[in-house]
Amino acid sequence: MDTLGQFEQAVLVALIRLGELAYGRAILNEVQERLDRDVSAGAVYATLERLEVKGLVSSTLAPGTAIRGGRARRYFVPTGAGVRALNEAKSTTDMLFRGLVWPLKVRT
Repeated sequence: MDTLGQFEQAVLVALIRLGELAYGRAILNEVQERLDRDVSAGAVYATLERLEVKGLVSSTLAPGTAIRGGRARRYFVPTGAGVRALNEAKSTTDMLFRGLVWPLKVRT
């Protein structure tokens, strides 16, 4: 399995946090809040598409509403493989940093 990049992890975490409310703009806002930086909508959508191609997320198109001018909204959920990949990424990070005392000190 491919290793998840940090941004892919942030998007998957956003999906898990948002649950049934995980659609484009909500995902973007959640990722920006968690990373504490501006993120382009294009980066989020490209990552969602890449994760879907990898089989780590799936999406459904909800019917349009009058409030949205009839436009449909796409909702995303992590697949079992996506949850496993996120668990593996967290485990790998934990193992990488195991045994270090935080905060790290700079040697001079």
